[in-house]
Amino acid sequence: MRIFLILFISSLFASNNALSQGNYFVVSGQVMNLDNNQPMQGASVFAENTTIGTTTGADGKFNLYLPPGGYDLIVSFTGFGTERRRITSSDTQNQNLSFSLKPKEKEMEAVAVIATTEVKNGWEKYGNFFVENFIGKSENSKDCSIKNPEKLHFFFSRKRNRLKVTSEEPILVENRALGYTVHYALDSFTYAYNTQVAYYTGNPLFEELIPVNDDQRQVWVSKREKAYRGSILHFMRSLYQKRVEEEGFQVQYVLNYLGKDTALPLKNLYQALNYFKDDSTQVVSINPSQHNLVVLYLNEKPEETYLRENPEENRDFEYSLVNIAPGETLFIEQNGFYFDQDDITMSAYWGWSKVADQLPYNYISLTF
Repeated sequence: MRIFLILFISSLFASNNALSQGNYFVVSGQVMNLDNNQPMQGASVFAENTTIGTTTGADGKFNLYLPPGGYDLIVSFTGFGTERRRITSSDTQNQNLSFSLKPKEKEMEAVAVIATTEVKNGWEKYGNFFVENFIGKSENSKDCSIKNPEKLHFFFSRKRNRLKVTSEEPILVENRALGYTVHYALDSFTYAYNTQVAYYTGNPLFEELIPVNDDQRQVWVSKREKAYRGSILHFMRSLYQKRVEEEGFQVQYVLNYLGKDTALPLKNLYQALNYFKDDSTQVVSINPSQHNLVVLYLNEKPEETYLRENPEENRDFEYSLVNIAPGETLFIEQNGFYFDQDDITMSAYWGWSKVADQLPYNYISLTF
């Protein structure tokens, strides 16, 4: 990962120039080799799911300038394990962070490869299926392509009836619809055929493409805003600002009555969600008494592709299901970053939207 982040220097400068016109906070630190305690030059450091990243200097040190909010800071180097740390603009301990990367155990990797049967010609056999479940099947997905499919490895377990996909380098997803190349460091992708559930984790970093002319620039501006409206990012920012209804969303509880799920509109949304904003940290927390929620976006209709796959869904609004793990509290930062993300799952329309429709956390909406 050391090499690909060099490509983001111009993007980083562009982001920082924009930040100079407003508020930002500085994150700095040093990356060391755990084995010999020596500085690591060229280590990749980036805020996950943003366009902002850099590489360490000869002394292993780095500086990042980020808009207010929360982020997962990712530190990596080829042949070494990846370190992740949650950072926020409200934390005073964002300076002089220390990271020690541990070399990957090659022997363990070899054992794992031997113990698993890799599918020959995996891309030819499973490539289209992987693209549909990773990039998606929306209108934007038609203008997306994976630029380095040869880096993908496909493994199929007959015993578990499960497909697993890994990548030795970040997957390069060129999104010509929104004007980004997404460098997605894939941890793993799995698809369980028994449950028909796809699950993938990784560390995405966005690079803005250079438009060929002003017309293309305006097309990207328009399509990014369309992708933003009704998205998870839009909802989380609306929830943070207490503007859920004003932004076109409606939230309902899902109750099981006599074995049948029933949606119950909430009269006092923020009270029902146990909404609380900590003024000292500028972080919002919610802890709903019911952990199954329906989120409707009333200002847009679902895409036709989605309706063809889900003909029973309402055609007048976008319908998503949200499950927050029982007993867990969800925290939301002002930029829409929420955690712990392992405590929340989404299905229906939000579950259908995938990489092709994602925007970085530092995306600035035209209207909100």
